Amino acid sequence: MREITPPENDIQRIILKKRAAALAVEPKEDGTENDLIEIVEFLLADEYYAIESVFISEVCHLKDLTPIPCTPAFVLGVINLRGTILSVIDLRTFFELPNKGLSDLNKVIVLNDGVMEFGLLADVIRGVRLISVKTLQPSLPTLTNIRADYLKGVSEERLVVLDGGKILSDQRMVVHEDV
Repeated sequence: MREITPPENDIQRIILKKRAAALAVEPKEDGTENDLIEIVEFLLADEYYAIESVFISEVCHLKDLTPIPCTPAFVLGVINLRGTILSVIDLRTFFELPNKGLSDLNKVIVLNDGVMEFGLLADVIRGVRLISVKTLQPSLPTLTNIRADYLKGVSEERLVVLDGGKILSDQRMVVHEDV
C-alpha cells in the first residue's frame, strides 16, 4: 500500500484546499437541479421528439423484424432482443404522421416502466441531453388529436417531449385478441 505524502510546496497545498472547498459546497435548495430531466432525442417523420431517459432501458438497431398478422397498423411486429420477444410500435402510424418506410438506419427505443415493455420505432437518434422542465411550453397548434394526449411539453427549439409514462400506461398500446 502506498503512503500519501503531504504536498511539498505551497502551490500544491493551495490547489488541494481549493478542491476540498469546492467539494464541500452543499447543493443549492433553489430547485435548479431538480427541474432538469434527461431526454433522448429522436427524429420521427421529419419532426424532432424526445422521451425522458428514465423510461428508456436501451436503444438498439431495428433488425429481424417479424410482422404479426391481425394486429393494429401501428404494431410493426416483434423483434428478438437477447431472448426477449419485444413488440415494436410505429408512432408515425399511431400519431397519423407521414410514413417513409423502414431503412437500415431505423432504431428501436425500448420503453420500460417495470410493468410494460415495448419498443418505439425511431428514424434517427439525435442524442441525449438535459433540459429544464420549466422551459417546456404547452402544446403547439400543430400538435392535435392523439399526439396532444402524450405530450409532456414543447421546448423553446420546438422539440416535442413525449410523456413516456402515459405511453407505457395507455391501454391503446395493448393489443387484445378476442377469441
